[in-house]
Amino acid sequence: MRRYEQYKPSSLDWLADVPSHWQVVANRALFRERQEAGEDGLPVLSVSLHTGVSDDEQNEEENARTRTRMADRTSYKRVRPGDVAYNMMRAWQGAIGAVRTDGLVSPAYVVAAPTDALNPAYFEYLYRTDWLIGEMNRASKGITDFRKRLYWQEFKQLSTVVPPREEQDRIVAFLDQKTAEVDAAIAKKERLLELLMEQRLALISKATQSTLNANTTWRDSGIAWLGRIPSHFRLKRLGFVSKIGNGSTPNRSVSGYWQGGRMPWLNSSKANDFEVLEADQFVTARAIRECHLPIVPAGSLVVAITGEGKTRGMAAITRIDTAINQHLAYVTVTDPAVDPEFLLFYLTGIYQVLRDESSGQGSTKGAITCGELAKVPVVVPPLEDQRAALANLRIQLRAMDSSRDTTQNQINSLREWKAVLVADVVSGKIRV
Repeated sequence: MRRYEQYKPSSLDWLADVPSHWQVVANRALFRERQEAGEDGLPVLSVSLHTGVSDDEQNEEENARTRTRMADRTSYKRVRPGDVAYNMMRAWQGAIGAVRTDGLVSPAYVVAAPTDALNPAYFEYLYRTDWLIGEMNRASKGITDFRKRLYWQEFKQLSTVVPPREEQDRIVAFLDQKTAEVDAAIAKKERLLELLMEQRLALISKATQSTLNANTTWRDSGIAWLGRIPSHFRLKRLGFVSKIGNGSTPNRSVSGYWQGGRMPWLNSSKANDFEVLEADQFVTARAIRECHLPIVPAGSLVVAITGEGKTRGMAAITRIDTAINQHLAYVTVTDPAVDPEFLLFYLTGIYQVLRDESSGQGSTKGAITCGELAKVPVVVPPLEDQRAALANLRIQLRAMDSSRDTTQNQINSLREWKAVLVADVVSGKIRV
């Protein structure tokens, strides 16, 4: 790709040179703050850290998560096409974007109306680069990340690299096309990952619920989703072959619970690890004692039991003694005829069952209780069958996991290339 003919120093800490005909301008010269009250009948727009301001109204889940749903929509802020809006509390993470439709945003947003010299879509591309997210982070006021606020007074002091308007328009058209192509390629790769996961779960489910012996007789399990099982397999409830419980989160404001802690403590994200080898958070003996935290012995399973994301229903085996929070359940095998690793694969194979049966209405929506987990049916083959199934599974999964890792690496590379392309174009390193 071509470069511009001449460059000049930008005078910015985060950027060396810019094309000689570009300007560096403070935001106060590019925007005025829009402070219009909302109106009934206008949609509350969806806002994402990853995609900026959407044309779509927030769904019920977003409304519940952001807690911005109000009966009186005049409490919201009015936005108009061409505005730029950012979340004061999350600008340091990149929550900023151009507005493309009439609507409303949360009172926690700042709305800036640009002059005609600025294409708001170009501004969005620029301000969602790591450079400008870093600048917004530094300009935000607050002691800790989650108390930071980027107020209008600080935002208008930030500097923006401004090409001529017609050049901004070309940059936006070019990046819209190229990023759409990259996003389409990423979407195909992500769909491939989903198919690989479905194939993986089907393989695990079949391996843990059947047998390699062709002469086996079968019987009806009496459970619709389980169907027939080998006649010599036992059918138990999870609570009959293991001890089940969950943990808690010691008060973060009590330093004596966390500072200098040596006991590993896991949150629900660790259920995605499949095999937990280490922790990144630790609690003290005082926290264990006063908060009644159970110690989960190495070799136990942990299962994510809350949440609407993909984590709920995931299971992992711990290789360390650990404490856990209230969003995890521990499953410590007590039946010597059950191999914990076999049980891990079995629970992995019924991931969708765990999710479906915990998605009912009412107070238990999006959650699996320990009592419900204890009632989950478990197919228990003879121990030698469990170990044969495990050995066969590991061989088959090795190639499948290699394909998954390759695909994920390709997705990561595409995302990195997209970020570099956008940064190079909006900073003038590449001429379009």
